Amino acid sequence: MSRTKNISYSGIGFLQVAVFAEDVGMPVNNANIMISPKGERSSIIMDLMTDSSGQTPAVDLPAPPVALSLGAQPQIRPYGEYDLTIQANGFATTVVEGVQILPDADALQDVYLAPSVVGNEIEIIPIEEHALYGDHPQKIPEEDVKDMPQGLALTVLPEPMIPQYIIVHAGTPFNASAPDYWIPFKDYIKNVASSEIYDTWPEETIRANVLAIISFTLNRVYTEWYSCKGYEFTITNSTSYDQAFIYGRNIFSRISRIVDDIFTSYITKPGIRQPFMAQYCDGRRVQSQNWLSKWGSKSLGERGYSAIDILKHFYGQDINVIQATSVQGALYPYNGILQEGAQGQDVRTIQTQLNEISNNFPAIPKIRIDGDFSQATREAVQKFQMIFKLCPDGVVGHATWYKLSDIFSAVERLAERG
Repeated sequence: MSRTKNISYSGIGFLQVAVFAEDVGMPVNNANIMISPKGERSSIIMDLMTDSSGQTPAVDLPAPPVALSLGAQPQIRPYGEYDLTIQANGFATTVVEGVQILPDADALQDVYLAPSVVGNEIEIIPIEEHALYGDHPQKIPEEDVKDMPQGLALTVLPEPMIPQYIIVHAGTPFNASAPDYWIPFKDYIKNVASSEIYDTWPEETIRANVLAIISFTLNRVYTEWYSCKGYEFTITNSTSYDQAFIYGRNIFSRISRIVDDIFTSYITKPGIRQPFMAQYCDGRRVQSQNWLSKWGSKSLGERGYSAIDILKHFYGQDINVIQATSVQGALYPYNGILQEGAQGQDVRTIQTQLNEISNNFPAIPKIRIDGDFSQATREAVQKFQMIFKLCPDGVVGHATWYKLSDIFSAVERLAERG
């Protein structure tokens, strides 16, 4: 497919970079980030430094007009592309090639630095084209409901659960030389959604697509699809077999927030226990009956359809969206919203976690651990939410509870290593 390269960057997108020392639990202060147009690393257009939370300020970058990501002129790339060069004392230099900047959207780029051994190492992370623009192969159709594994399965789950990690094979199932990546479940879903759809689309469209991506992934987990075939991974990044996953890519803030809100939800149908195998197509180059069409879902969102109505339009009126009852790796189950004035053990839990996290993220103020959700606790929660791109309302809901658990666990692992 030919592509037009002469793009008018008349729009503006936004980029914020967060730098960590191999693990999200340890931010890197005073890392230097140099931004340049893709393929022109010597032409630095912006030079940034990270703060005590390992973050840069959000900056404006030119991007194509928003109409391109909404369907106009599909032969033109709808996002700007930039290279990032990240340097910090004691770490290998990392170059991320082709960070994607959509107009009117906040791009979030996490970078994990490896320790330097000889002082001149460079890691280059090339970012592939987005699935809606690049020439990714179409999905090979499968049965929507799988036969459950018999005999060969390592562990047949009694009920669907949210796994702690997804092992992503970066190639077709038969490519034994392709690397495997251990990716936290939410990070995997955010990556796939940012690779499969555009953050500029209607919010209900994004929710519908995220639910399809979650359900597809959980079907692979629950049915042990690849382990029953003798493979040691959960899923591939081949769009012929699974979903687009682009190692090292940036995600988008609206997609990130939606995933944090609904990552325990999935699609099912009457009479089946497994998550529904929610296959989908782009809806422009490929149309598949009874599959979600990505461009079609965008049109329905613009017409005011809710996420569930979009899903029912494609998958049938008998589908339901339900909650997984277990989140693997979570230290404590979510028991409901906590806000100023609340008291009890759950409040004490978040206070303990916030204080431990603040050892590595000093912008979060220390607070008294007394089980009383005070103004000081609310302010500490708000600062945590700001750092980790959650709605900074000072209320501990579903998304903030599990993000606290994630970051606390990462900080604890680092403390144990030290």
